[in-house]
Amino acid sequence: MTPRGPRLPEPAIREGVTGFEIDRAVTNQLRTLSKENAQGVAQHLVMVAELLDVDPEAALAHAETAARRAGRVPAAREALGLVAYRLGDWARALSEFRTVRRLSGSSHLLPLMVDCERALGRPTKALELSQSDEARTLAIDDRVELAIVVSGIRRDLGQLDAAVAGLTDLVRRISPGRPSAPRLYYAYADATLAAGDPAGAREWFARAADADHELTTDAAERLDELDGVEALDLLADDAEQPDA
Repeated sequence: MTPRGPRLPEPAIREGVTGFEIDRAVTNQLRTLSKENAQGVAQHLVMVAELLDVDPEAALAHAETAARRAGRVPAAREALGLVAYRLGDWARALSEFRTVRRLSGSSHLLPLMVDCERALGRPTKALELSQSDEARTLAIDDRVELAIVVSGIRRDLGQLDAAVAGLTDLVRRISPGRPSAPRLYYAYADATLAAGDPAGAREWFARAADADHELTTDAAERLDELDGVEALDLLADDAEQPDA
């Protein structure tokens, strides 16, 4: 029997994190683990969620720990893939997303997989993946994300009209209240502007700004740029004129 190596040190869990903060779907995945291990993995997944946007390197340590302790749990591998994606480690992210798809049978990460192929300089492979049978089974918000990625690939290839056309059907049918609507409107406006239609772009940047209650895009700023509005930095003016 091969002896086990020493247990690797694990990153500290913030005081107050119990692991019970995760949603029920992830809790159900962790039922395959011992109770103690399940709680530990859950705590690390909570830490990943907390740190992903503010300190992805720290999030990576927690994600690697969760994946090491629960290698066949889709949520643990997805967390590791998302951190790798955030850090721009496209090959590792793609590998983890493929593992999640194999373990769970779900294709919800397909937009990110296509984007990884794009970032790795494989646009043909990315487009082939975007047109797979799995793409047709995606939920509406995931379809939006996939369409946005594909539109970006078309622009990379200089296919500006195709970049617009690939978003047209969704942009006409999606409800402005859907979470993905602001990003879709924004992508459509940006593609329309690149294709040489500033008037059409203005309309859709305006729609994006109206729908973007969470301020996830800079649609309002892009709209001001098209309208020729310049933002004045009053503090900078005061600094240049101390007697003002």
